[in-house]
Amino acid sequence: MNSRERVKAALTFQHPDRVPRDLWALPYVGLFRKNELDELLAEFPPDLGGIQLSPGQSNDDQDRYRQAGSYVDEWGSTWFLGEPGVVGEVKKPAIASWADLAHFQPPWSLVRERDFSHANRAAEQSLRFILSPCTARPFERLQFLRGTEALFTDLAYGPAELRSLIEMVHAYYLEDIRGWCTSNVDGIMFMDDWGTNSALLIRPKTWREIFKPLYKEYVELIHAAGKFAFFHSDGHIAAIYPDLVEIGVDAVNSQLFCMNIEELGRLYKGKITFWGEIDRQHVLPFGGVEDVRAAVRRVRSALYDPSGGVIAQCEWGVDNRRENIRTVYETWLE
Repeated sequence: MNSRERVKAALTFQHPDRVPRDLWALPYVGLFRKNELDELLAEFPPDLGGIQLSPGQSNDDQDRYRQAGSYVDEWGSTWFLGEPGVVGEVKKPAIASWADLAHFQPPWSLVRERDFSHANRAAEQSLRFILSPCTARPFERLQFLRGTEALFTDLAYGPAELRSLIEMVHAYYLEDIRGWCTSNVDGIMFMDDWGTNSALLIRPKTWREIFKPLYKEYVELIHAAGKFAFFHSDGHIAAIYPDLVEIGVDAVNSQLFCMNIEELGRLYKGKITFWGEIDRQHVLPFGGVEDVRAAVRRVRSALYDPSGGVIAQCEWGVDNRRENIRTVYETWLE
């Protein structure tokens, strides 16, 4: 099997010849530890490939992360980066007051003037499974536009302006996904970080009322185009796993070690593909090689089935030793 065939077999439970590999290297690693990254990728070539930037973006995210300081994103919010190579946080949201909404518009040119020729060539020339860049992230975008504290207050009180903003953001992301559906990528990714270490950030009932219908539309668009829907969310999201299965998400990337991995396997193995991960809060930054091996073996024992349903993904963070990341992929080959 080539890489594209291997990933598709895992997603459709058609017995891949081995578990597919995927590595997420944070910007810091690519900027300051590139030789180590290149050596690891040469030893364990990933089966998933990506278009690093969505063609049509006005700025290169990698350039933004090269130095500490501030920048204004395409939506008009001001970010601050405390150290180079690390994603920052919004300090001045574009819609700090609802009065700002009257004159606000999403950056439509990014999705309406996009040229997919770069993405199409990459997909045509590669044997890897090509995944789009992150598309929809409505919950996070609302935080970036309003500020996190203000958005949680909005969700609690439900002002009419919030509904208008959600509709605007959702319309933008629908157009974004429609565009990627016309391209040659194999899968389309969307995301939102929903969990703390122990629970969902909002009531599951609120999530189902407001955000689940948005995600359902995204998945329907993606599937109608014959592509696979990939979803990422940090934190403890066990409460919404059945909803992700119900709306047809093909692969979910979540922080397994925040949850009961064995219970997730018992409930959802064979119903969704577990797209990683290995514990990046404790094991990868602070553990030794044997800790990493034990973590991979635990995931494999709980989630693996020869028919598929698992992608060997992990994240390479700022403080992770290369040997720990290498051990992840070596152990998956046992």
